[in-house]
Amino acid sequence: MGLSAICIRRPVFAIVLSLLVVLVGLVAYDRLTIREYPEIDEPTVSITTTYRGAPAELMETQVTTIIEDSLAGIEGIKTIDSVSREQTSDITVTFRLGRDPDDAAAEVRDRVGRVRGDLPDDIEEPIIAKVEANSDPIIWIAFSSDRHTPAQMTDYIDRFVIDEIKRIDGVADAIIFAERRYAMRLWLNALQMAAYGVTVEDIEDALRRQNQEIPGGRVESLQREYTVRNESDLVTVDQFDDLIIRSDEFSLVRLRDVGRATLGVEEDRQVARFNGINALGIGVVRQSVANPLEISAEVTELLPRIQSRLPDGMQIDLAYDSSVFIEASIDNVYTTLVEAVILVLAVILFFLRNARSVLIPL
Repeated sequence: MGLSAICIRRPVFAIVLSLLVVLVGLVAYDRLTIREYPEIDEPTVSITTTYRGAPAELMETQVTTIIEDSLAGIEGIKTIDSVSREQTSDITVTFRLGRDPDDAAAEVRDRVGRVRGDLPDDIEEPIIAKVEANSDPIIWIAFSSDRHTPAQMTDYIDRFVIDEIKRIDGVADAIIFAERRYAMRLWLNALQMAAYGVTVEDIEDALRRQNQEIPGGRVESLQREYTVRNESDLVTVDQFDDLIIRSDEFSLVRLRDVGRATLGVEEDRQVARFNGINALGIGVVRQSVANPLEISAEVTELLPRIQSRLPDGMQIDLAYDSSVFIEASIDNVYTTLVEAVILVLAVILFFLRNARSVLIPL
């Protein structure tokens, strides 16, 4: 006896079975995670190494090649991709599906540790991290101003905006693109350095010795206690210009003798533009299980409040929102469902010419 015969003989059972299917569908509709693509994460590990001042050719021969050779024997590797740029080496190791990401990262970390002695001594420690498929920002927010410098905007965003965006439910991180953080820049004169017999290494050594904050402890008495602070770090331009590079019994060589200090920014090689205007971008990265539609709605609701507190001349705009494509896909699913129902009912009505036969499958 087939299911169709049972349903014909026992209509109540058929109704309950249909309601059960509808109930399961409603529960699934309420609890399923909404995302643009399926959650299929290949085990991927990245190794980023920084060597200040090194050209791309040196990064390739002294860093990238050595690390790649040490990784070649790891089991389950699918591909190894590397890019050597000025001062930076990026290596991406992709493993076959089924390999545990934590075990893969641990083995990569072990292999890199074995060849650490073969790498240059002055490099920064290689950064080894698992790469997640959801690490790309889903929303970009643009900040622009006709009255403030990029450094001033970066300082304001870092202090008053970033933390507010990170507090949104489902947000994993918020990054600033093309940021301009304040830094003291030293401009050296090669001719004057040669005249005084000063090298760049001498200036670096002087900075390490004289630009540091040392804890001073405290002074205690029977009735009072004082905290001692040694203000030995350099803060102003004049303090950096007065930095003593070399001294002997006859003379002092200061930084102002071989160059000058100016207040500038750490990095100015990245540029962001929005609608043809220089801007700063904030990228909103979601958590792996978060709903991008809910994050987009909360960010959209937050932007007017942020705009009301911005200094005069500073403007905030929503530059990119990936949830638009997800909403369009969902709307297309609804449209397709309605079209399918209408077409099925039309075909049944056309062939059977019976309204009751149309109502039952509906």
